[in-house]
Amino acid sequence: MASLVLSGNGILVSTKKFRSGIPARKSVVRCNVAEPLKFKENGHIPTVSAEQATFPSFLALNQTERYVIQQNDTRLRIFSGTANPALSQEIACYMGLELGQIKIKRFSDGEIYVQLQESVRGCDVYLVQPTCPPANENLMELLIMIDACRRASAKNITAVIPYFGYARADRKTQGRESIAAKLVANLITEAGADRVLACDLHSGQSMGYFDIPVDHVHGQPVILDYLASKTICSDDLVVVSPDVGGVARARAFAKKLSDAPLAIVDKRRHGHNVAEVMNLIGDVKGKVAVMLDDMIDTAGTIAKGAALLHQEGAREVYACSTHAVFSPPAIERLSSGLFQEVIITNTIPVSEKNYFPQLTVLSVANLLGETIWRVHDDCSGGFEPYSSLGID
Repeated sequence: MASLVLSGNGILVSTKKFRSGIPARKSVVRCNVAEPLKFKENGHIPTVSAEQATFPSFLALNQTERYVIQQNDTRLRIFSGTANPALSQEIACYMGLELGQIKIKRFSDGEIYVQLQESVRGCDVYLVQPTCPPANENLMELLIMIDACRRASAKNITAVIPYFGYARADRKTQGRESIAAKLVANLITEAGADRVLACDLHSGQSMGYFDIPVDHVHGQPVILDYLASKTICSDDLVVVSPDVGGVARARAFAKKLSDAPLAIVDKRRHGHNVAEVMNLIGDVKGKVAVMLDDMIDTAGTIAKGAALLHQEGAREVYACSTHAVFSPPAIERLSSGLFQEVIITNTIPVSEKNYFPQLTVLSVANLLGETIWRVHDDCSGGFEPYSSLGID
């Protein structure tokens, strides 16, 4: 796991870089995936070709050498749904593979049609499809993709779900409520999935809702490695949890961030997607506050928390989140000047209308690609390179 420590001159540096433990294969290919995407002054994300791009340092493997499968090894197939094809392509590029051919279309009445355009008989199949908005459409598409692979006699089917929709409905907070996270887990299992690979679930207990193995990957190493490049003095840092429920996540993040102090924003929620900040636990005066959450939806919680931090004397506020749902009016709140920078990952695609100058997008393609390799190769999680991926 990448960590940040204090160097002799008081600057944070990244340590324990990842090194691959994958068995060597006969041929190699150099596959370059883009560094974190940073918005330019014209408000657009720059496009980087495969030839121009370079690896983020978190997953730099001895000058980015990656192994590809042998010519006679056709047992690993990756297919992409329509929810996030750009991420799927990055994952395939990192692994030195081509995306599988699949036909997905919608009939005039909204029904979804899926047909695999190549044989997957006896293959390990990985279906990359986050259940991001529109959640119901993307979830149904994933279920039909799983069913198509099962009926095509795939040996193993792994649902790669970078963002797991309905994860917030993981318990009953009032009477007569549904637990939709459990229902969705049952649907994925009954459709025919043999394994699930998810990134930063809203709560750990969601893994228990599945009756099949779940590989839970954390996006924290990617964000930590990027923060290391900011050269912020560790004495000025404080990690802030935007609510009490995220304290454990923020504490683990602060420990890796040069064991930075922790602050907590206390809030009271009066309804869904409505939050009210009450007070702050901890000292942020003159500090650089790093707010950490697993997702940003309407940004009500994190925006009100940032306003409170400025009132309490914070010098700068950074917002870090794995999943950028960005439901209205999130963009207005995030671009209002409260944040020095908003750091997210590409588990959910960011549409062009949601671009704003403070936004930085980091890629988790290398993280997910490496995990897929290790699951396919049946690597044990006991040795250090595998645990450094943040897999439970």
